[in-house]
Amino acid sequence: MARIIIVSNRLPITINRKEGELIYHPSAGGLATGLNSLDASLEKIWIGWPGQPVEDEWERESITYQFSKDGMVPVFLSQDDVELFYEGFSNKTIWPHFHYFMEYTAYEEKYWESYQEVNRRFAETVAKHLEPDDMVWVHDYQLMLVPGMLRENNPDLSIGFFLHIPFPSYEVFRTLPWRRQILDGILGADQIGFHTFGYMRHFLSAVYRITGHEHNFGQLMVSNRPVNVDVFPMGIDYEKYAFPPPFEDIADEVAFIREYSQQVKLILSIDRLDYSKGIPQRLKAYQWFLENNPQYIGKVCLILVVVPSRSNVDQYISLKEDIDLLVGRINGQFGTFDWVPVRYYYRSFPFSSLMAMYQSAPIALITPLRDGMNLVAKEFVAAKQESRPGVLILSEMAGAATELTEAIIINPNDPYDIERALVTALEQPEEEQIAVLEEMQKRLKRYTVKHWANNFIHQQMEVKKYQQDRETKLLNPQRRETMLEEYQAAGSRLLLLDYDGTLVGFHNDPGAAKPDQALRDTLAEINSHPNTTVVIISGRDRYTLGEWFGDIGIELVSEHGVWLWKEGKWNLNQDVIASWKPMIRPILENLVERTPGSFIEEKDYTLAWHYRRIDNELGANRVREIREELIYLTANHNLQVLEGNKVVEVRNAGVNKGKAASLWLNRQDWEFLLAVGDDHTDEDTFQAMPPHANTIKVGLNRTEAKLKIRSVEEVRELLDLMAKRP
Repeated sequence: MARIIIVSNRLPITINRKEGELIYHPSAGGLATGLNSLDASLEKIWIGWPGQPVEDEWERESITYQFSKDGMVPVFLSQDDVELFYEGFSNKTIWPHFHYFMEYTAYEEKYWESYQEVNRRFAETVAKHLEPDDMVWVHDYQLMLVPGMLRENNPDLSIGFFLHIPFPSYEVFRTLPWRRQILDGILGADQIGFHTFGYMRHFLSAVYRITGHEHNFGQLMVSNRPVNVDVFPMGIDYEKYAFPPPFEDIADEVAFIREYSQQVKLILSIDRLDYSKGIPQRLKAYQWFLENNPQYIGKVCLILVVVPSRSNVDQYISLKEDIDLLVGRINGQFGTFDWVPVRYYYRSFPFSSLMAMYQSAPIALITPLRDGMNLVAKEFVAAKQESRPGVLILSEMAGAATELTEAIIINPNDPYDIERALVTALEQPEEEQIAVLEEMQKRLKRYTVKHWANNFIHQQMEVKKYQQDRETKLLNPQRRETMLEEYQAAGSRLLLLDYDGTLVGFHNDPGAAKPDQALRDTLAEINSHPNTTVVIISGRDRYTLGEWFGDIGIELVSEHGVWLWKEGKWNLNQDVIASWKPMIRPILENLVERTPGSFIEEKDYTLAWHYRRIDNELGANRVREIREELIYLTANHNLQVLEGNKVVEVRNAGVNKGKAASLWLNRQDWEFLLAVGDDHTDEDTFQAMPPHANTIKVGLNRTEAKLKIRSVEEVRELLDLMAKRP
C-alpha cells in the first residue's frame, strides 16, 4: 500500500497535563478532517509535536507508544525549544512578518538557530520512517526548512509543502536576514501550495529575485528538478456545518442569543485574539456606524467573540487591553438599561454554541487586516441552510475573499467602507440574501477540505510522474558507457557542440564566459583522434570564437550558421545582408536608453539585445513591448526575431544551426554522430540529425533530442571520458 507521511507542527491529538497526569484530546482545526479523508488506498503516518514540552524519558516513551496506535509519531520539544522555535522564530518573526506587521518582527539570531535545529529534528524523524515510494506532505510556516533538509539525502523523494498563512510581497519578504535559506528550504519540495494566487505570485516573485529561478506558468526548475507551484484554497467540512446534529444542551448565553436575535439584528464577529484580525479597527468602524446611523441604535447588536491566544506575549496583552477599552467605550456611549451595542465574550465556545450563533446571526462581520484564508466566513455561509437569510461582510485581505466573491467585500482599514457595508447588509432584501448565499454554498459544497487534501495529493502524484517521465531520457551511466563504446569502435566520428549553456555556464557578461584551458585541451584531444571532427556551432560572433578556439584545430560556426571557420579562416556560408541594421538598431538603442543594464551586441549579420543584468520582470516586460514591433518591421525583409536565454536576436531568415550542421552531415556517412545543445536554437540541429545519431539536450526541458543531461558539468565529464577513448 502506498504511504503518505504528513508533517505538521502539531499532531491531530494534543496532550495536556492535569494533576500530574497526561490527558489526550483532539486538536482544533480542519486540517485533521481533510487529511483523514485522503484516499483510503493511502496508508497515513502523521509526524508532529504533541503540544507540551516533555523532558522525562519515561513520559516520552509512553507518549510515543500511545500515539503509535493511531499511526502518529511525536517530535518532542523542550521548554527552550518552545520558547525559541515556536514562540520565538515561528510566532515572533515569521507570523508578524508574513502578515505585514514588520514592526513586530523579532530579528533574533538565537530564534533562527533554534528554528534550524528543530526543523532538522523533524526532518530526521521523517527520514527514520521513510520507505521506498513514500510521499511526504509538510505543512506551514513552522517547518519551512524541512523540505530542503529532506531533499539533501533523498533526491528522489516526493515532497509536498503547503503554506497556510499569507506569503508576503517581495518587498516585505526581502528584509528578512534568512530569506534565502527559507526559500531554499521550501524549494526542496516538488509541489508548493498556497491558498490564493496572490500568495503564489508573491512567492514566485521572491524566488525569481532572490534565487534566480524563473517560472513558466507556475513551474520552476530547481537543480533540473521540476517544481510545481499552485493554488489550493482550503475548504471546510461542509456537511458538518450545513447539517449539524441536533444539540440537546446549549449554553445559557447562546439560548439567550437565539431569543435576543428575535428582538435585534445580530452582527457576528468571531476571531482568535491576534493583531492580524483587525478587531480594534472593526470596533472603531462599528462605533462610527452607530454615530452616523442613530436609527439603528437599539436595533442591532455586535456579538464579539474573541478566543484567547498567546496571552503571555506583550503585543497580545496590549491588544486585549485595547479591545476591552473600546468595548467599554462603545457600550458606555450608546448603551441603555435594556440594550448594549456590544456583547463581548473572551473565551472559546463549543461547536453547538458556535452553530447556534451562525444560524441566528443575520450578519457576519469578518474584517481581518491579513488572513491566509479565514474559515469562519465559510462556516457562517454553510450554516445558513433551510432558506435562512444572512449577509457576509468580508475583508478583501482574507484569502476567502477570492472565493466568496458574492459577499460584501470591504477594506478593513476604511471605517466608511465598513459603515456602508453594514447599512447595505441591514437593508438588503431577504430573498436577495438567500440567493447570494445559495451561490456561495454551491461553491463551498464542491470545494471542501476533503477536496482540498485529495486534490493536493493527486497533483503531487502527477508532478512525480512527470518528473519520472522526464528522467526516462536521462543519460545514465549505462547509456553513457554504451555511447563511449560506440564512439571508440566507430571508424568516423562527428561531434556538433553548442557553446553557451552547453560547454560553459551562462554569465551576466557574455565576454566573461571564456573557455578554461581544460576545456580547450579536451576538445583538441578529441579532435586529434583518428577520423574525428569536432565542430562548435554557436550564436556568438566570429571574432570571439576565433580568438577562443581558432588555434586548437577544431571547426567553428558563428552567428548560428552565417560564418564557417575552416583551415584558419572565416568563410561566409550563406547569402546574407546587413543593410537592415539601420532600421532595427534605433529601436534597440531606445530600449537600452530606457533599460539600464541592458546592452546591444552587434555581429556581422545579427543584432542582439541582452538583458541578463537587469531585473527579470522588467526584462520580460520589455520583451513583450518590442516583440510585435520587431516582428512587424522584419516581416517583409526576410528577417527573423528569436528570443533566447535573456537575449532577443534579429537575424537573416533561413539561417539556423540545423542548416549549418547539414554541411558536415552531407560530407560523408559518419559512423558515430553526437550533437549537444541547451536551448531552442539547438533543436534545429537535433532535427537535422539522422536516426542513428546521439542527440543530447542539456537540461530537462522538452526537446527533439533523444537524451537529456542535467548540467554543463555532466557534458564536460562526458567529453573528458571521450577524450580518453581514441
